[in-house]
Amino acid sequence: MSEELPKGWIKTTLGEITEPSRERALPGEVPDVQYVGLEHIESQTMRLLGHGYSRDIRSSSVRFSKGDILYGKMRPYLNKVWVAEFNGLCSAEFLVFPGRDGLNNQFLSMYLNTEDFVTFANGQVSGERPRVDFEKLSDFPILLPPVAEQERIVAKLVIALSRLERAQTAARRARERVQSYRAIVLHAAVTGELTREWRKAPRKNEKANLETGDALLHRLLATRRARWEETELHRLRAAGKYPKDDKWKAHYPEPMSAKLGDLPQLPKGWLWLSVDQLASGEPGSIQSGPFGSQLLHSEFVDEGILAIGIDNILDGIFSLGRQHRITPRKYEHLKKFTAQPLDVVITVMATVGRVCVLPLNLEPAIITKHCYRIMPAKEWVNSDYLAFALRADSSTRQSILGNIRGQTRAGINGTILKAAPVPLPPILEQAEIVRQVERRLTAADRLATTLYRQIERARATHQSLLREAFTGHFVPQDPNDEHAFVLIERLRYARKAETKKTKGKNMPKPKAEKKARTCRPLFTVLEENNGPMTPEELFRSSGYGQETVDRFFAELRELTDSPAKITEERSAVGQVLLRVVR
Repeated sequence: MSEELPKGWIKTTLGEITEPSRERALPGEVPDVQYVGLEHIESQTMRLLGHGYSRDIRSSSVRFSKGDILYGKMRPYLNKVWVAEFNGLCSAEFLVFPGRDGLNNQFLSMYLNTEDFVTFANGQVSGERPRVDFEKLSDFPILLPPVAEQERIVAKLVIALSRLERAQTAARRARERVQSYRAIVLHAAVTGELTREWRKAPRKNEKANLETGDALLHRLLATRRARWEETELHRLRAAGKYPKDDKWKAHYPEPMSAKLGDLPQLPKGWLWLSVDQLASGEPGSIQSGPFGSQLLHSEFVDEGILAIGIDNILDGIFSLGRQHRITPRKYEHLKKFTAQPLDVVITVMATVGRVCVLPLNLEPAIITKHCYRIMPAKEWVNSDYLAFALRADSSTRQSILGNIRGQTRAGINGTILKAAPVPLPPILEQAEIVRQVERRLTAADRLATTLYRQIERARATHQSLLREAFTGHFVPQDPNDEHAFVLIERLRYARKAETKKTKGKNMPKPKAEKKARTCRPLFTVLEENNGPMTPEELFRSSGYGQETVDRFFAELRELTDSPAKITEERSAVGQVLLRVVR
């Protein structure tokens, strides 16, 4: 900020010009009021994405009025700011700044949207769930212009930012269409639509082209078994065991078959096979690694053997953006988990279903617990085609994503992956599919990159406009404007008056404390009622008031936590009912 202030401006702080409202509310008392949570406000853009209703909320909420500023204090780097367009309730994770006479809330909200404020707020917090409070934000320095100039700045910014937003919206929609195009191409690839005309064209090797799916399956499984027998016999002889008969062949692990019940019909020469049947059949041809990237974090080193995890597997792209490595000594004990070039890898934990092919120039690496590698039978299966089949919105992907299990760490296991059905065309057609898909997706990627750069330039321009707006050089200044110093004094006077009002005779502290002590235990009230009660009925019957909403919910959480003394159920019409556990 410039040391020389523009005429009529004053250097102040956020805490001097505003403070958040603390008007709490019990959502059940006003069930039809619109409710705004953190998820309803888009990061960085000050846009409302939607809203819910208070009837669906159990926790304490904060009232807001049209024109108030909602600022998300959880994870301040997300910069969730919105000027309310209606009256309602919001999550207690918001700071609500009410309108004040002489302070334009649109002006203040745009100030809170600047990179300077985001950096300042983010510097006040730490930890996995960072949350900033107003006491720390109140020291943020602000250059405040006269009220009339605030309005001129807002008017000009609204026009400029609206044009910018329209350009960003057009670019975002274009990117969404590119993403839809990718999905269409992949779907056409694995259903045979993409190569429909190619199959009709005559080729020199007509015999190979006309091979039936059953013949292909027979040859694939026969080769798979022969490879296993060769590997197993070599292992036995290396261990000093020389079989006298063929009984050892009975230990051959038959691959899992795909369930063919509701699968769509495929083109002639194609067949449905399981992922297990498509693998090479060698030991470890479908497997995950020995540990997760977060479980043994202390064992990772800066230099060593790469441990491939979910951060390295993007949608169709192998990334080295974030790396975990182990020592060569540790690698000696984990060589059986070594990843090979052209292996297909898929994430099976957290973000399930991201797929890519490992590159030909892959450095020595192992796979980790949160991903599976598939070594295809390369005589029959093209690695790139298999990756397309696992990525496409098709029966293959539905069979994987539809079997995700778990709450805290949702994922799939090897059995689900091995049984997933894959549509397999002849190897020549797979190569043609890969050629056509890569040509189309390469063009789509170029367009997506151009659109991404347009969006990034628009974001940079957005911040540039905001920076210029708050320097005093954005709009003409009027010497007749009331000096911002007068505004500051007016705001201070108004805040003092509000403080005196809250400490007046109507709400003396001793009386409030006495009222708080008359609240009866929730468990006792519910037990005496001899039947279920709604949260609102229990709230009133226990003697709680709006000023003690937080205490009510805190006591209720203690009683519903394990071991629960109070249980929650829903009536036939969806109403929440509380009942004593007997």
